[in-house]
Amino acid sequence: MAQEHAAKAGATGPLAGLKVIDFSAVLSGPLAAAMLAEQGAQVIKVETPDGDTTRLIGPGKGRMSAMFIASNRGKQCIALDLKQAAARDVALALVREADVLVENMRPGAMDRLGLGYAATSALNPRLVYLTINGNGPDGPDAGARVYDGVVQARSGFCAMNAHPQSGEPMLLPSAVFDKITALTAAQAVSSALYARERDGRGRHVQVAMLDAAIAFQWPDAMYNHVFLDDAPPASPEFLVGQVPWKTRDGHVATNTAQQSEFNALCKALGRPEMAQDPRFSTTPGRQRHGNEMRALLSPLAAALTTDEVLARFFEAGVPVGRVNRRDEVAGDPQVVHNRLLHAVRHGDLGRVRLARGAARFGGAPDAAPQPAGQLGEHTRQLLQSLGYADAAIDALLASGAAVQFGGPV
Repeated sequence: MAQEHAAKAGATGPLAGLKVIDFSAVLSGPLAAAMLAEQGAQVIKVETPDGDTTRLIGPGKGRMSAMFIASNRGKQCIALDLKQAAARDVALALVREADVLVENMRPGAMDRLGLGYAATSALNPRLVYLTINGNGPDGPDAGARVYDGVVQARSGFCAMNAHPQSGEPMLLPSAVFDKITALTAAQAVSSALYARERDGRGRHVQVAMLDAAIAFQWPDAMYNHVFLDDAPPASPEFLVGQVPWKTRDGHVATNTAQQSEFNALCKALGRPEMAQDPRFSTTPGRQRHGNEMRALLSPLAAALTTDEVLARFFEAGVPVGRVNRRDEVAGDPQVVHNRLLHAVRHGDLGRVRLARGAARFGGAPDAAPQPAGQLGEHTRQLLQSLGYADAAIDALLASGAAVQFGGPV
């Protein structure tokens, strides 16, 4: 289920009144900017005449893929050929009025366009300039092309996620570190904006995907690499053996980090004495002997339906969740209750299902996510807002310095 809404004008939220210029592409930068948009900022996405690559990745209609819509929700879109001086002038005019600039080009690319931090901060000293890159702003591989899978590999995540039987490293089929980087970046931008309120100065915020990925893993996936002096014996991998439990008609997942929770699980499955077994009576013991524990308890869960397991575990206080197929997620009763997903009418595309921002502010009513823009959909409107006369706009369009929706691409 999803709440149905038409797009609404007039932004609300804690960042209302702020303007963000988004020069980024693919996922990490666009998603960070979308998070700022869903908290009220006006976000203007600047694309090349060919458009963001993600417009054509995955299921879509025309130049509007599901991935693009989800990661560029709530933005106005202008298309500029930044190789042309006239287009760069437009970009600088946008930046002059901005609070935040977002970019994820390779190091040096924005400088070559005259849109680097030095140039833009001189033009607008209050600008918070967000740079997202793959490996960092300098160093031996600073200029290398990087995508999520590359970062999964280099950060140790691919090896940690190895196939349990073959030991072969595996990529997670989700751009997990693009999204973690986006979260890190959006939080850092908010901090920079808060600092600006105190001293009036902008900041250059830099986030490397590699850094975000490794920092993200450090509390658990890398905990055997924390102690440097007189290190204790290594522990099994965090959540080792924590695979979903098979039931008679599906699966559930649970985790019993506390002894009281494991006691409750054993009781719920009719084996309360197992909680006193020395192998399983401590958290480290359950980590070491997790496979033995599951061999004893799994047949008991497999004899019950999913609903029966959920009822027993909920009543006993065991943390548990049904393993939903992806097409079942929208109908999960708690998801429906949370009003997370909304069916948004999106012009000629029909309705699209989008998730609102996960954060809620002070009990304010849920704001439906706004649609993403077509390539160059707002080009003329934004040029007019910058003071360009119709004749000047027509000249920009005729030269290809700017592109509007429905024009040549």
